[in-house]
Amino acid sequence: AIVITEQPISVSVPVGYSFTLRCRAEGRTLLQYQWFCQRQSVCQQIPGGTKEDLLITAQQTQLYICRINDLYRNAVFSDWVKVEVHQCVARGLPPRLWRGEPVIVLNPTEQRVEVGKPLQLQCAAMGVPAPSYQWYRNGNLLEHQKRKKLWITQAKVSDSGTYLCCASNSHGEHWSNAVDIHIEKSLVLSPESTKLVKEEPTAATGKIALLVGNNRYRHHPHLMAPLRDVFELRLLLEQLGFQVVSLLD
Repeated sequence: AIVITEQPISVSVPVGYSFTLRCRAEGRTLLQYQWFCQRQSVCQQIPGGTKEDLLITAQQTQLYICRINDLYRNAVFSDWVKVEVHQCVARGLPPRLWRGEPVIVLNPTEQRVEVGKPLQLQCAAMGVPAPSYQWYRNGNLLEHQKRKKLWITQAKVSDSGTYLCCASNSHGEHWSNAVDIHIEKSLVLSPESTKLVKEEPTAATGKIALLVGNNRYRHHPHLMAPLRDVFELRLLLEQLGFQVVSLLD
């Protein structure tokens, strides 16, 4: 006869940040609450964690759960929630008036990957509630890439492109840096060809274009046009024979 009406939520916060986990339930008798935490497969009762709200000062990443029981010894458990703690956030440190909107603390990095090898990109963001993730390639949504880590077991040439990730929660969204990923066929050079390259370097004749799109305006924080413009210009310049480097913000 115990019904949980409000489940606790997972959060992703900087070390030392104070916040409250909430759990609410209804029953026919007086209800009692007890919070537990788990880290490295060890679950333990939290001393003093006997109220609906649990005040936490984040120190390390842990899982939390709340048990609710009534006077007849009936008991139910809330959902497990994760409190992810970032030890070093540097430039991603939230402002003093941070309300829990996503803040990117780990951006993906540019990579060159051989065809058939695994490709892994990482993005991480703080947020209350914990942000959800969505990856994009060349401005197109990648339907099955909805985690912090983008993982492709065997990269193909068609996986080349400009990648970025959007972290979002109920307070807004934040985009990671855009990075260029190059998937290339393996090149095996003979000793003769290697010697030739060393002895007779060719002149630099490549055309390089740098595109910078700004999406972070004080009064227009959620513009999408710079993102689309960069991708469209990139495709056009590549057709004209340019090697293109695309950057955002």
